[in-house]
Amino acid sequence: MTRATRMNAKEKVALGSIAASAALTAAKAVVGLLTGSLAIISEAGHSLIDLAATLLTYLAVRISGKPADAEHQYGHGKVESVTALAETAFLFLLSAVVIFKAVQRLLGERTYAVEATAAAFVIIVISIVIDFFRARTLARVARETSSEALEADALHFGSDMWSSIAVLIGLAGVALGYGRADAAAALVVAVFICIAGWRLGRRTIDTLTDTAPAGVSERVAAIARRVPGVVTIERVRARPAGTVLFIDLGVGVSRALPLDRVAAIKERLTRAIRTDMREAEITITTEPRALDDETVRERVMLIARNRGLAVHRVAVQAVADRLSVSVDLEVEGSLTLAAAHEIASQLEQAIREELGPRVEVETHIEPLPAVVLAGRDASPERVGEIHDALAALAAGIAGFGEVHDVRVRETANGEMVNFHCRVDPTLSVNAVHGLVDSAERSLRRRFPTITRVIGHAEPGHPVASVAIPSAKA
Repeated sequence: MTRATRMNAKEKVALGSIAASAALTAAKAVVGLLTGSLAIISEAGHSLIDLAATLLTYLAVRISGKPADAEHQYGHGKVESVTALAETAFLFLLSAVVIFKAVQRLLGERTYAVEATAAAFVIIVISIVIDFFRARTLARVARETSSEALEADALHFGSDMWSSIAVLIGLAGVALGYGRADAAAALVVAVFICIAGWRLGRRTIDTLTDTAPAGVSERVAAIARRVPGVVTIERVRARPAGTVLFIDLGVGVSRALPLDRVAAIKERLTRAIRTDMREAEITITTEPRALDDETVRERVMLIARNRGLAVHRVAVQAVADRLSVSVDLEVEGSLTLAAAHEIASQLEQAIREELGPRVEVETHIEPLPAVVLAGRDASPERVGEIHDALAALAAGIAGFGEVHDVRVRETANGEMVNFHCRVDPTLSVNAVHGLVDSAERSLRRRFPTITRVIGHAEPGHPVASVAIPSAKA
């Protein structure tokens, strides 16, 4: 059911309730005055207050459906609660007046003439039937739309039905000759009015004081625990405002997660909660938490990332009873050594604060590669020369195979070479890295103008003692 459909349903049932209240109020007042029945007059007063209440309900339903604005940033839902509180006050006021009059008649010496006419019986029976169906309709729409104002009306008319039954019994007693039965019935009506007012007032005050709905916090926490990536439930707060349930959820996540992963966890949480609670407006905050299975390398990388630093080759050694950590730190190449050393010192101090003062920390400072380095493709002759050199180097290294996809680019910082090669797929990554690194170093020694070589190893069976043709051939 869409928001517009819910609002239409609420307004229609509220308008129907207004028409029924107006008709019943007029009929009860006429019959009560004609018969002199305090019980019926009390019922007429009750219906008059109900009419005023349903008018307030209609206005509240229209206002509460307005979207949030600059002054009411959480919407207008609590207007219904304020209306329900006003209805509660009316109910207690009416019950006090009825109790006073009923006690006066029961204890006083004056005799009040009450006529139990057929019209009185008919109007009360009609009232009972109308209140029965009206209460059922209002209760159904209130459940479907989560409307406190309509729920308040449903409670009213449910109590009206029972109080009308008490009036009917009182009229029957008068017809049988028990003159004070009418006052006794009026007293019962007042009791029903008080009960309805108490129930409505308690629920309304709970809403206005942001009392969390029973069981909601536990349901939200249970849903959150099932979402992958959630480590702890820090807090769950919920408060209703009209048809909307506002939920403030705090969860703990691994501090090693990047921001996009944290955002994905929050999105999954929101979808999971709204699947169970369609009208929920959810605010989720995440708290970084250190996990027990974090490695020293992960903790060092996290420290560098949080400081916006680029590091690689984090090496961790256990030396006797202490740790030794070495890190390659990349900084802007245009920085002075003093500025770069200060950055490195701050990183080292942060690592010691995380791992303990006895940890040895060493940083190797390197210049960051240029964000975009202008370059151009080398001539085919130069590419062929470097291809042949790489092929010759590969032929002399056990485990190496075909060298292909050789690219040479000329830049202001020197030549940069990229190549692919086939390497025995059964070798370990450490072994493969050593082979490729050896080829890279040998190539730079042979061609001093080459400043960087990047070799990409692919699994493939090396072909020993096979000459690799030149790219110039």
